[in-house]
Amino acid sequence: MTGEVRDTYHAALQHDLVELPEDAHLVGVVRKPTPWFTQIDENRPELGPPGGLLDEAKAKTDDLKMRGTCDEGAHNAAWEETEFEARYRKHIESSSEAQAALDDLAERVESGETVVLVCYEGDDKRCHRRILRDVLADRTSP
Repeated sequence: MTGEVRDTYHAALQHDLVELPEDAHLVGVVRKPTPWFTQIDENRPELGPPGGLLDEAKAKTDDLKMRGTCDEGAHNAAWEETEFEARYRKHIESSSEAQAALDDLAERVESGETVVLVCYEGDDKRCHRRILRDVLADRTSP
């Protein structure tokens, strides 16, 4: 019996904007959780983007916003300009800690658990948790 891999964001959990199975296991995937990141069962910081990549993308986002780009547009453009997805994928492929965390989560899904990946970005912004969702789903597909 195979479980399911899903994703959502913290504010959706806080404000009851997402329907999840009652037995879903909420896994934070942020490198440095804030004190209010409390709606999760556990956090796996090794699955968060590396700090340097986050800093670079944030600086680019801030620069674009200062030039008049809306928050969502600036964030998504910064992803493209920093090659965030390719660099993040390379990070999780080369990190033994990230690979071990993915193996653990894949085992849970394969044993029937619903694993929900959680971070901060809303649905209107590109986010690493969706990449993780796809990577994990690929690991658990027959």
